[in-house]
Amino acid sequence: MSVTTTAGARLRAAGGGANRWVVLVVLCVSLLFVALDATVLHVAVPAVTEDLRPSGVELLWVVDAYPLICASLLILFGTLGDRVGRRRVLLIGYGLFGAASAVAAFAPTPEVLIGARALLGVGGAMIMPATLSILRDVFPDRRERAMAIGIWTAVAAIGAATGPVLGGFLVEHFWWGSVFLINIPLMALILPVGRWLLPESRGSADGPWDVLGALTAAAGVLGVVLGVKRLGGGDRVLDAGTLGPLLVGAVLLAVFVRRQRRREHPLIDMQMFTRAAFSSSVGCIILAMLALVGLELIAVQYLQLVLGLSPLETGLRLLPLTFAAMAAGATGSYTLHRVGPRRMVGWGFVLTAASVLLLTVMGQHDRPWLLTAAFVLLGFGLQSTLFGAYESMLSEAPAHQAGGAAAIGETSYQLGAGMGIALLGSVMNAAYAPAVTALSGVPDRASAAAAHSLGEAYQVADTLGGPAGHALRTTARHSFVHGLHVTLLVSAGLLLVGALAALKLPRMMESAVDKCPRQRLPEVSIPAGREPAEAAGSGRAAH
Repeated sequence: MSVTTTAGARLRAAGGGANRWVVLVVLCVSLLFVALDATVLHVAVPAVTEDLRPSGVELLWVVDAYPLICASLLILFGTLGDRVGRRRVLLIGYGLFGAASAVAAFAPTPEVLIGARALLGVGGAMIMPATLSILRDVFPDRRERAMAIGIWTAVAAIGAATGPVLGGFLVEHFWWGSVFLINIPLMALILPVGRWLLPESRGSADGPWDVLGALTAAAGVLGVVLGVKRLGGGDRVLDAGTLGPLLVGAVLLAVFVRRQRRREHPLIDMQMFTRAAFSSSVGCIILAMLALVGLELIAVQYLQLVLGLSPLETGLRLLPLTFAAMAAGATGSYTLHRVGPRRMVGWGFVLTAASVLLLTVMGQHDRPWLLTAAFVLLGFGLQSTLFGAYESMLSEAPAHQAGGAAAIGETSYQLGAGMGIALLGSVMNAAYAPAVTALSGVPDRASAAAAHSLGEAYQVADTLGGPAGHALRTTARHSFVHGLHVTLLVSAGLLLVGALAALKLPRMMESAVDKCPRQRLPEVSIPAGREPAEAAGSGRAAH
């Protein structure tokens, strides 16, 4: 074979030969960038604050602009990829992601950094559903696709867990902008590699793309996610800044659903939600992320503020969770084939609930082996759940709706994460605050400030000093552990609800080859003099 492999040969190789695994590597690297950028900035926030001096609102938008914009645009770009080509959207996302990273790395003001983070969110929204929908198209065999999804989900777990560690290393040795600068050489490499290797694919091109519907969905998701994030930040439900976005977002999403049902050629076929397997998979993704993100946030506070571990020690304690999630992703295809989606997702929820209940044994003293065992069970169970839910959702969706289905899955992922912080954070605060505010011998203003969080309680206690400060510190510490136990019990209940939802999934994988119709390749005209192998096309000309 010549070095200059033809475009058509590349497409056939990617779709049916060994090269489809090379395509998977490219897609996983793409996902790694997006997952890293979701968490890499967290440890750089103090350095950003010291350098750019943002206001409290500006700092909030520096952190939240990326996930907010990314979540709101997933449906827009997922369905656009189905129409104009998923590879085309993915490559544009690469370019935008790299350019926005350069702007963010050298941002001179908070406003510029916020704008760059928003552009990163746009690029991430173009990349995330495209990777999953191309994966769906490149692996038509369901067993192979299950293995590919397992690797894909494991990479997502690696990226999210590696972000804070990598960010901490870069900030310590360089400057805060380096957490963005690392994207540029990697994007410069993957853009030509993706252009050369990735096959083009698209769904049905019947009818015009519903621009108004796509914008309505984007605005609706933005409102809901913004409201949920404000709840997670401690705002009350009835606050105008929380209730307003939630109501507007819900109304716009209802309008979007009604519009899609009436259109002859909808962006997303709402009939997919009438299939129990599809809707149940989406619900399971939301419940799994709701439990995971809220628990991780509270676990980090427990490890640092109650057990007194350093940030590095905290990261090391969380590594077993990540390794267990990687193992679950790597073995997910075998497990799914042996036990089927229903048992894999259902027992994944049950295993996670058991690990959460095991964590209730933890108190104010360090029990490293117990904590490690619980984190291993938590990581393996939750990743098994996410794996089975994603695989069932993609397999249930028609091939021509792969981009829309992937966007729904990723949006559910983001919504579940935001809801987890809001719900479990509210439960934690409701259980923690009463004992702190009722403490006698402490000024009302001091106890009110201490009721916000354990970290603030320690600061107030240090300021007070003496018996009052010691009493406040001790009470806050005991109250936090009590709140942790209550939150774990609520989380376990939600996980068991997820196990019940999993009963609507298929008992077994129906066949090795997906039951959905195969993707029809786009018609490409054959210029004179071209050999037939090139006529199949790879999408290179789709730029």
